[in-house]
Amino acid sequence: MTEQTIVIDHGSGYMKSGFSGWNEPQLVLPSIVNYRPCKENPGPSSARRRLGLGIDLLHPDTFSYPIQRGRVLNWEGVEQIWSFVLQKHRLIHEDTPVLVTESPLKDPVERKKTLEIMFELLDVPALLLADQLEMSLYATGFLTGMVVDSGCGLTRVQPFHLGRPIWPTGKMLEFGGQDLSDYLVKSLFKEDSKMNKLFRLQTVDAIKMTKCYVPQNLVEALDYRQNLPSGYDDSNTYILPDGTSVELTPMQRLAPEMFFSPQVFDQERSSISQAVLDSINACDAALQPQLMSHVIACGGNTLYPGFTRRLFLELAPHYPSCTDASVWSHSKRNFSVWLGASVVAHLSTYKSEWMTRKEYDEK
Repeated sequence: MTEQTIVIDHGSGYMKSGFSGWNEPQLVLPSIVNYRPCKENPGPSSARRRLGLGIDLLHPDTFSYPIQRGRVLNWEGVEQIWSFVLQKHRLIHEDTPVLVTESPLKDPVERKKTLEIMFELLDVPALLLADQLEMSLYATGFLTGMVVDSGCGLTRVQPFHLGRPIWPTGKMLEFGGQDLSDYLVKSLFKEDSKMNKLFRLQTVDAIKMTKCYVPQNLVEALDYRQNLPSGYDDSNTYILPDGTSVELTPMQRLAPEMFFSPQVFDQERSSISQAVLDSINACDAALQPQLMSHVIACGGNTLYPGFTRRLFLELAPHYPSCTDASVWSHSKRNFSVWLGASVVAHLSTYKSEWMTRKEYDEK
């Protein structure tokens, strides 16, 4: 491969791309497309409408997510995003190989469609499809460990030994950041709210980033916050763009507790810590202490204050003999998949897994 490779990590919420070897992606875009109304079709369907990236401020309710819960639902939208990304990066390096990360679901139909778009429509010279969770592992420099990845649409845990996944011990929860957003939208805005969808999502995103956190103990945190006099804690107040002041309830600020106590939010599914424990317990007993000492937190949801500490507190008591149990994290863990892929792009051990345009044409 050449010295430069374009690395694309396309998730349900964001698309991260850039040249390999960098310590962060150079381009981060919301994974959103819009279908602008046109004279031929002013109605609600997308037929013959003009496809664009992001959210059209003149038509803020026409946007959609082409990838949801790790599955591609709109290939036209995905192609539009990839085309834009490659056009940007090719201004610097024209004939450059491309590495695309893929969901561990590895749907054969999706892999075939990815190859078709990249080689036939975007004319890339070579392509490598790389497992997202494996890339997160490599971003840490470890070869053995338990990857805990929580993004916009999915939360996944997967143990690795010597760089290879231990099958079939991985777990996947169809739950992620979008579910926290849905909870906050419903609790903050009335169903008949006249505020458009874009305004509500922007408000919720800002609250998630600046006000929400994971408590170390839910009962104690609720007791403390519920006994605070109204207006006593300024951090409970959020000012909307129109100047309106909103007093956040304790459960709104503690919304990321949803990852650890789903039953509190009337959700019938495993908690993230239980999924990790089930996955570790399904592995060989001799490997379990090593996995517990290398639990790797990655994905945007793990950035919530208190997340990694709470995960450690819920895991460690189950393995009292493991004296070096730990949860590893780094400041750029929301880019873990991309960072690992940036490293893998130049590893000689992956050379045989690249597919060239010539090989694609022959097959």
